[in-house]
Amino acid sequence: MLNRQLLAPESIVVIGASNNITKPGGKILKNLIEHEYKGQLFAFNPNDPNIQGVITFNNFDDLPQIDLAILAIPAKICPEMVEKLATQKHVRAFIVISGGFSEMGKEGEILEKQMTASVNKTGGCLIGPNCIGVLTPNYAGVFTTPIPKLETCGCDFVSGSGATAVFIMESAIPKGLHFSRVISVGNSAQIGVEEVLEYWNQNAEEESFSRIKLLYIESIANPDKFLYHARSLVNKGFRLAAIKAGSSQAGSRAASSHTGALANSDSAVEALFRKAGIVRCYGREELTTVAGIFMNKKLEGKNMAIITHAGGPAVMLTDALEAGGLNIPHLTDSPAKEQLRKRLFAGSSVENPVDFLATGTAEQLGEIIDACENDFKEIDGMAVIFGSPGLTSVKDVYEVLDQKMKTCKKPIYPILPSVMNVKKDLAYFLSHGNVNFPDEVLLGRALTRVYRTPAPSDESIMLEGVDVPKIRRIIESCETGQLPPDKIHALLSAASIPYVKERVVATEEEAIEAAREIGFPLVMKVVGPIHKTDVGGVSLNIRSAESVKLEFNRMMTIHETTAVLIAEQAQGTELFLGAKYEPKFGHVILCGIGGIFVEVFKDVTSGLAPLSFDEALSMIRNLRAYPIIKGYRGNPGVSREKFAEIIVRLSSMLRFATEIKEMDINPLLGSGNKIVAVDARITIEK
Repeated sequence: MLNRQLLAPESIVVIGASNNITKPGGKILKNLIEHEYKGQLFAFNPNDPNIQGVITFNNFDDLPQIDLAILAIPAKICPEMVEKLATQKHVRAFIVISGGFSEMGKEGEILEKQMTASVNKTGGCLIGPNCIGVLTPNYAGVFTTPIPKLETCGCDFVSGSGATAVFIMESAIPKGLHFSRVISVGNSAQIGVEEVLEYWNQNAEEESFSRIKLLYIESIANPDKFLYHARSLVNKGFRLAAIKAGSSQAGSRAASSHTGALANSDSAVEALFRKAGIVRCYGREELTTVAGIFMNKKLEGKNMAIITHAGGPAVMLTDALEAGGLNIPHLTDSPAKEQLRKRLFAGSSVENPVDFLATGTAEQLGEIIDACENDFKEIDGMAVIFGSPGLTSVKDVYEVLDQKMKTCKKPIYPILPSVMNVKKDLAYFLSHGNVNFPDEVLLGRALTRVYRTPAPSDESIMLEGVDVPKIRRIIESCETGQLPPDKIHALLSAASIPYVKERVVATEEEAIEAAREIGFPLVMKVVGPIHKTDVGGVSLNIRSAESVKLEFNRMMTIHETTAVLIAEQAQGTELFLGAKYEPKFGHVILCGIGGIFVEVFKDVTSGLAPLSFDEALSMIRNLRAYPIIKGYRGNPGVSREKFAEIIVRLSSMLRFATEIKEMDINPLLGSGNKIVAVDARITIEK
């Protein structure tokens, strides 16, 4: 757990300090001095008696008791030094900059475990190894630059990669983003991202805590712990955004070689983030743009006004916002709209986007913002685009924008692209605590990502209609491998998931009997082969006993076929449900449009079992094929509520059947309120 000695140490010693500021030990000491650390600062190096003008020790025994030790020495001597500092000098916080530990293999892993054991034994806190250090308003304990402005109203940031932390800060600073604490956890030998989240959550009531949390993650060692604390923080009003790197197979290898981390299934991570209410980002610029959005007032609706003096950026922003589900509504004709038109230069547009031309003034910008704030009730937020060709100062415009951002109740997102032409004016604007979004498309995409991130899920499990004892009896009666149709049918029935009427038959006589019992038209499928369609093992629209006889005899000749399944032929839109068990995470549920489309278009969304009804609805709404489910061109579509209910029932069943490692129901056929499973496959592993 993070402690006072790490976050607000009264004394710091740099082990491996140097006068050479091109070395980590020298640069850390320099940063601590230049950023005016107020406590007692010491240097330790057996070979140099005077380092950068601070009290320097050459003999370990001469060191006083110290709160925090920062180590920049070879890995092989770190465990012994940590042991001595912890036991003899009562050090309770360590930052180990040094590399050469678990990221390098087995020998390094042994050193890392020895060092961690020493810290754990004395109840201390260890950051690293293989990290850049820690930044807080109290001290700059890193060997890198730049060092951002540190203040309590900035962002809290934890990173699994030191270099990436630097690059993210470099992206953030020009936008005007400030930081409160930056913690680079490196190999996470003791303190990882989950432990930092835990500390933030358990100390959430402290007034000095930032409401904005940013995360760069290369592995999630404990998903349950991660989810518990992240969800709790979001429910308490904190806003979280994160990058999870290593989503592809090659990316996973890269993450592993970088930190010794075990990369996780991307669909599981996506589901975990959605369940926690975390805005997922895919790059540095996107993360810092989302952080800038968090710094503004919260957008409470989906209707945006675009205020601009340049047409092109307004068009690109409109496209980005509407592609992500936000609206740029037409401003309703009204006396207020007509009054605004009269206050602008001839040729200005008071539609939406509101274009007040390149000659527009600061006063006119204020008039437009006031109208959007007070008169145009359909508007929930504003994006203001204002740059300069460099002919004149635009400080008066930025002064108005600054004042309106502080007084308006609706959020205003400034897009000030002239980062060179009016550099001084922009610096003035940022110096007043504002952020800037220099790229309108990045802002549009980030804003829609924030808008589409659901609230944290409910923690309850839906059990109504889910017969847990029956599910357990069925699972316990099965062997490892693919389940036969009768077991699949029994499991879905126990979870109250509707299934078409069907029978498995092994003889021609049984086939005729089953056909008459179920009724025509019928579907016939082989039992045995996994990919039934590929081997010609599916026949539709069977309408006579003679056809049943012919198809049965044909199918029984197909390789690996052991029987034939005869089922009623349902009608409707094809849907898909699937699940895969991910170690540590549990079952990841996937939904989408069914049939071959799920394989061809990969249009699926994911959730982590158990799911709430709202989570399931969000999964459905986030499908690109959602308009098909809603219904189009006279097609009645499928009940989203009924589909969501089935998704939730499946997730509840899987929560009590962890032996199920893979399953899919493809397709479910839905029309209106009627949805039935047509084909399913379940693999269990005891």
